[in-house]
Amino acid sequence: MDKQTYLLNPTGASSLSFWKTNAFDIPAHMRVVSDDDFSEALLHDYTDEPYFKLLHDLKKIDTIELPEGFVMTQGSTGEFAAHINACYEREGVTVKELEQYQARPVYDANLWICIRDTSSMDVVASGIAELDRDIREGTLEWIQVSNDYRHTGLGSCIVNELLSRLKDKADFVTVSGRVNNETQPEKLYEQCGFSDKTIWHILTRKT
Repeated sequence: MDKQTYLLNPTGASSLSFWKTNAFDIPAHMRVVSDDDFSEALLHDYTDEPYFKLLHDLKKIDTIELPEGFVMTQGSTGEFAAHINACYEREGVTVKELEQYQARPVYDANLWICIRDTSSMDVVASGIAELDRDIREGTLEWIQVSNDYRHTGLGSCIVNELLSRLKDKADFVTVSGRVNNETQPEKLYEQCGFSDKTIWHILTRKT
């Protein structure tokens, strides 16, 4: 995909970030279609996992202070992997995979952040973002809060901190996630100023 096509409509041109769109091929047994092109007839041959994609223009970023008893820090790849895997049942990541993230041209060490509970210094919220310096697109890759700390504002703190770190480096930020997620991440992102939602259908051929 060329830059101009993507930049005209970042959420509608591709389900992925620009860098990922051009770096990874869709497997032969899968299809990705926008909601406008989706038809129930496709479900005869495919299973469907809908994803949302949202955009933030970085023009207004809320300043959210961490609640008392928490601190924003960096973290090791081992800590990130352990926290991500503890927060999700269906998704996960290995230390080796995160090390591969760090070898990507979109890696920025300043965009890997953790929130720790100062009583234990355990990681209770974390976020990883990427930066495509070529087209100035930021992407939120992993945003998660430990089960016992949800609904305390820590998710908003992570998202807004990453947006603040990206605002002088990027022109916009995108984020994607599963629609059928019980934690309803799209609500968090919309509360943080994301909009321009496009629904994408990740179709996997039935066997």
